Amino acid sequence: MADYALTLNDSEVERYRIMADSAERRERELWGAAGAVPGARIADVGCGPGAIAVRLAAIAAPDGAVWAVDRDGDALAVASALAARSGVPVHTSVGSADATGLAAGTFDLVMLRHVLAHNGGREQAIVDHLAALAKPDGGAVYLVDIDASSSRLRGAGPVFDEMDERYRELHRRRGNDLTVGTRLDELLTAAGLEIIAFEGHITVLTPPPGMRGPVWAARDALIAEGLATPDDIARWDGAFQRAEHARSEVRFFAANFVAVGRRT
Repeated sequence: MADYALTLNDSEVERYRIMADSAERRERELWGAAGAVPGARIADVGCGPGAIAVRLAAIAAPDGAVWAVDRDGDALAVASALAARSGVPVHTSVGSADATGLAAGTFDLVMLRHVLAHNGGREQAIVDHLAALAKPDGGAVYLVDIDASSSRLRGAGPVFDEMDERYRELHRRRGNDLTVGTRLDELLTAAGLEIIAFEGHITVLTPPPGMRGPVWAARDALIAEGLATPDDIARWDGAFQRAEHARSEVRFFAANFVAVGRRT
């Protein structure tokens, strides 16, 4: 998807790991109910650097495996290396969320996390494709996404509010729905799936030193869109450095939704 906003680097890879740790603690039981069990065939679509894929593969091993798909070859290289270090079965391939290249009707579980909000106008086509990948009579599609209107940043100065607004404008211009998490159940139902879970939660995160989040990762896209200048980036960098040096008590509150639909 050409409009994906984030750039992968070491801090982003670490952010994915922290998010995956939090997701596993909160969702592990639901993963199992959805089909992440020993021997399962699992598709992780939009896998990024593989932080979730290796956890799912560890559950599915030794007789099952994860097929991890992303359009970003660099992200897949990170995912492959992580899987090799972890010793778990992960097969990586390049593909988009609505054209994965995976075999239809062959997966016990198809997972898509934080992708729909970056693909405005294609949400239903993506979920329809994922539903087709799930096995008939029991395969499940597992969606996770945000409601940015309910997210908050506490303890940061006005520069961070400015960055956040520019980032949200970037998504508005691209037709992305940053509240798509609140309608995951509708997307699954329209794809012909039976809803077996739909829930939401607030993640509270204290960013560790060096972690700057998706707004900073999208800085090149903001410049390309005319929403920021190199001087803005330098000014924002200075604000991050001052906050990190002062060890400010910054807290990020992110609203996330999870929905699971089963193919019957």
